[in-house]
Amino acid sequence: MIKSKTSKMTGEEASAMLQRVRLELARCPEFPQGSHEHGYDFIAPLDTDGHIDVEAWKLLRDRCRVKRFWVGEADEVGHIVHKPGGTWAFHYDIRGDAKHDDAGYHFDTHKLVPGEYVSLKEQDGVLRTFFVRSVVAVD
Repeated sequence: MIKSKTSKMTGEEASAMLQRVRLELARCPEFPQGSHEHGYDFIAPLDTDGHIDVEAWKLLRDRCRVKRFWVGEADEVGHIVHKPGGTWAFHYDIRGDAKHDDAGYHFDTHKLVPGEYVSLKEQDGVLRTFFVRSVVAVD
């Protein structure tokens, strides 16, 4: 969906953009084959190019949720936040402060489409690469 800068998006139009994105840990020294058991599952409004749409996100913030799954650790649940400068991050509800966010590295320019790779700077300060396993429309 492409909107002109002067038109207002409706909640219905924004809802139609919601996608469930699954990121899985890409190959790295610790996991040479990558890992299906380490990653993120989140819901966000994506435009036709696979970028998070800021205007739709503003209308749907409460529905833009994330779950971090990491074998051997409890799942972390939170929401997607848009930070100053245009960056995106996963903010976890249980901790409640920005220093525990997982920050998307160039999420504003990298495409969230199956087969692509994206990076996140996680809470421990390590930049990890993830494979976009799937992107599925939310009903």
